[in-house]
Amino acid sequence: MELIEEMLEKNPEDTYLNFAAALEYKKQGSLKKALATFRKIIKLDPNYLPTYYQVGSLLESFDRVDEAITVYRKGLELAQERKDVTAVGELSEALLILDEDIGQPW
Repeated sequence: MELIEEMLEKNPEDTYLNFAAALEYKKQGSLKKALATFRKIIKLDPNYLPTYYQVGSLLESFDRVDEAITVYRKGLELAQERKDVTAVGELSEALLILDEDIGQPW
């Protein structure tokens, strides 16, 4: 984590480094810090698809289900546009678990 933070000091807007940091924060149990970092990634690069599932799942853990659904849906739209089958499946499943109608996945 120290190395990631040092690298982020030099490149604070690096999407990959921020994603790695957010995953580490999440693993360490610093969920609010992880969520803030994942949200920063969406602002830096709204097309960085893996972030949407992570943000949604963290919002769920904070019992902010409506916000999670919004994020999952936004990620699902992006995944469909990019024809990313894996992300479509992952985000669709997250929505279905929350009893959300996903319509046609494509």
